[in-house]
Amino acid sequence: MQKILLSLHGYHSSPGSLKARQMSAYLAEHFPEINFVCPQLPCQPALMWALIESVFEQDKGMEIAIMGSSLGGYLAAKVSEQYGVKAVLINPAVFPYRLLRQYAGMQTHPYTQESYQIDENYLQQLRTLAVKEQRDPQKCWVLLQKKDEVLNYREAFDKFQRCKITCEEGGDHSFIGFERFLPDIIKFLF
Repeated sequence: MQKILLSLHGYHSSPGSLKARQMSAYLAEHFPEINFVCPQLPCQPALMWALIESVFEQDKGMEIAIMGSSLGGYLAAKVSEQYGVKAVLINPAVFPYRLLRQYAGMQTHPYTQESYQIDENYLQQLRTLAVKEQRDPQKCWVLLQKKDEVLNYREAFDKFQRCKITCEEGGDHSFIGFERFLPDIIKFLF
């Protein structure tokens, strides 16, 4: 059975993020049989979800696992719950619809140059993707760093307390030293 690792980047990020590049290189060298898929997510949450669903639709019957960072971690939690797949969440957003409210108005994605609006409709699209709790917590591993300057790590620590959690002192939102975890992430996911 073919294996796929679906990687979801964070808000205003891209498939060129450091974590995605590190994982892609690691898989190419050590696990070339695992197909690394890291799409550029659309700006609208409903379209993000539609893209994710299309991956699961076109790759039916394959073994799929997921990793997501920040907003991608929020989405990955929903994917794990909906599709029953294993997930690694890296400094995941827990309440992005609260956090992004402060950016209400027109936005331009720094990588795609796409313009879009954060308004009540946008925030509601995010709310509909929320997961109350993971029904299958052993399928999720949450990586947190306490000095995340964007998200309060305690929110994820509390929400995912039934899951496997690695919570480190220091660090930042990008999760410094992510490459240390690559072998264990693959072992966990596959």
